Amino acid sequence: MEKGNRKAPFFWPLMKETVTVEDRRSIAEFVLSAEWLTNGPKVGEFEKAWSEWQGCEHSLFVSSGSAANLLLLAGAIEHYGIKPGAKVAVPAITWSTHITPVIQMGLTPVFCDVNPRNFAMDPAHLQRISDENPDMNIIFAAHLLGIPAPVKQYREILPNAVFLEDSCESHGAQTPHGKVGSLFSGGTFSFYFGHHMTTLEGGMVCVKEENLYEIMRAKRSHGLARECGKNRFERFKSQSPDVDERFLFITDGFNCRNTEIGAVLGLRQLERLDAMIARRREVLGKFGNMTWEKHPDLFSSFQTEGNSSFCLPFACKTQAMNTDLRKFLYDKGVDSRPFCGGNLLRQPFLAGKFGAPEDFPNADYLHFHGFYIGNNHLITDDEIETLENLLEEFLGQSMYAQRGGRGGR
Repeated sequence: MEKGNRKAPFFWPLMKETVTVEDRRSIAEFVLSAEWLTNGPKVGEFEKAWSEWQGCEHSLFVSSGSAANLLLLAGAIEHYGIKPGAKVAVPAITWSTHITPVIQMGLTPVFCDVNPRNFAMDPAHLQRISDENPDMNIIFAAHLLGIPAPVKQYREILPNAVFLEDSCESHGAQTPHGKVGSLFSGGTFSFYFGHHMTTLEGGMVCVKEENLYEIMRAKRSHGLARECGKNRFERFKSQSPDVDERFLFITDGFNCRNTEIGAVLGLRQLERLDAMIARRREVLGKFGNMTWEKHPDLFSSFQTEGNSSFCLPFACKTQAMNTDLRKFLYDKGVDSRPFCGGNLLRQPFLAGKFGAPEDFPNADYLHFHGFYIGNNHLITDDEIETLENLLEEFLGQSMYAQRGGRGGR
């Protein structure tokens, strides 16, 4: 029931095609003329442009947002001397590859319930798990679905923690202290085709400290010293004169590089990113007017301040309504999906390992009461009007009309 009925006269996808004909032409011209297509000068140009837009010191373009998380954790472990088994605070609702690198890197996730208004770790529950785990000194927060997490409150609870941010689909989300993903030690983004901007597949890591950046430059490409800055490379060469400098491995690593082709597309998309985010916010405002503002007895509201609006979220006051509305929208041609991975403690790969799902009631509420439909900058006002008419048609049914639908007014 995730994809809307394609036979319906109206179709609202999770994402529209954002790669324009001009984008494709630029890629084609580059491919035909460039002498180098894998990680090279265009990648460096894109990284610099992203750092300037994001307001961060260093950026690394990688193969995916998932690879960005893995690389950031691996780099942080080495840079900060994090011990095996160290405890990491993580949210109960996020994407699977926010959590799996924690486990793969030999760390221990400690799950935190979420706030149902912003889907981020709930400060009250974070305080509780911090009290229960006094040796927990790493936070891997998520800014979920375009909404900035209350990071200042997290820092007050764990002032000395290594603080990492997964900003996967929250490009441009704002806090009073700046854009998410560049607020603390390191942050990650995804450029998957369904996100605010795309390189088709791809991601970015943003970090403040030069040493962490240099570690990750090497780790991104097998652990090779030649990937580091010139001064650092020269030092490594002098320390290992018996090893061919071209194949000098100074740390463990991966291959999570991206390509010049991805960077060409990224540079073009980045030029339009502010305008795309602005339109997403406009659509979210119209959506809020037709849902929680018009029918507060039927829909829960969400945080809009600082929201760069990845999607349009529904949280129905009853589970039955959630089921009915999703089916209705599907029949009318509207794609939908759960909030990220839902309550991850209900997912098979985590079930029974890190707590019972019922121990996270807010995550469970969103798991059973919530879903979202797509938002993007190509949505027209006519489409928004059609969506509102469909919603009023659903709420006009007898079982909902008396609770605030059009038929009950």
